[in-house]
Amino acid sequence: MVNLLKVQKTLLQLVAKQAGLRLQPVEVEPGTIISFWVPKEKAKRRKNVSTNKDVFPMGNSVGVENFRKEVKKKKERPAVVLVHGFATDGLVTWQFQLFALTKKYDVYVPDLLFFGGSLTSSTDRSPRFQAECMIAALAGLGVERCTVVGFSYGGFVAFKMAEIKPDMVHSLVISGSLIAMTDSMNESILETLGLESSAELLLPETAKGVKALLHNAMYKKLWFPNFMFNDFLEVMFSHKKERAELLEALVIRNDDANVPNLSQKILLLWGENDRIFRLQYAKDMKEQLGDNTSIQIIGKAGHLAHIERPFRYNHYLKEFLATAS
Repeated sequence: MVNLLKVQKTLLQLVAKQAGLRLQPVEVEPGTIISFWVPKEKAKRRKNVSTNKDVFPMGNSVGVENFRKEVKKKKERPAVVLVHGFATDGLVTWQFQLFALTKKYDVYVPDLLFFGGSLTSSTDRSPRFQAECMIAALAGLGVERCTVVGFSYGGFVAFKMAEIKPDMVHSLVISGSLIAMTDSMNESILETLGLESSAELLLPETAKGVKALLHNAMYKKLWFPNFMFNDFLEVMFSHKKERAELLEALVIRNDDANVPNLSQKILLLWGENDRIFRLQYAKDMKEQLGDNTSIQIIGKAGHLAHIERPFRYNHYLKEFLATAS
């Protein structure tokens, strides 16, 4: 039987191309490649002879400098970087945002390490390392200033990007995420969901586990045939060992947590019925982050607000981008 999720991923690649994006793997350091969907005007493939893959090599090579000069010659538009969550890759996560944004913005959709086509030989599994790789890849692609939109796990990475490189990340949109995942927050969330570990939710082993993930992530209770859950397991949950390490590295001790002094304008864009990162977390973050932070709440939506209510999500997102760009 045909795996419908594989078919959907192929169709999403066609949708991305129709929206003006092209796949651009970027080598940020030896052994670390980030897969990016970038504006077709900004894409330039070069052959890596050692891997026989199309990559854009980083470093001080002439190719990088020539590429940056070519990019600057083209008309610049505000750049928006869409950073996905834990269960899926970039295109699957942001499929309903692509056409809403590409007419006015240069949209960049990366796959985080161990998702999609992004891999590393490094043993560092921290959100900070993910953020450093994103920053290096964007710099190599000629992006000097951007808004980063981070969902769930991608929100942790987005906050780190803003902290590390404030001159590049000039504004943030965060959905269903936190500044940092502390021991106490992790325990509270797991207790609320009735789970023993984050991996139990985010790295399901069975179709029943996928059902539980969707039940907790969505406000609407939709019916899917069982084979769809098995298709999801086959396609979406590769690199389980490395992803389990990512989840382990996400949680920090309470004593190590701090609220960074972020100068960026920040929008917290939240599903009112998010069962994983409840609305109160967003309200608490707004108080912690200060006057530059605003909050928009999407009714009748859960953790996957950008998928459940894409028109409302896109309305608030574009409204923010119009003032932040």
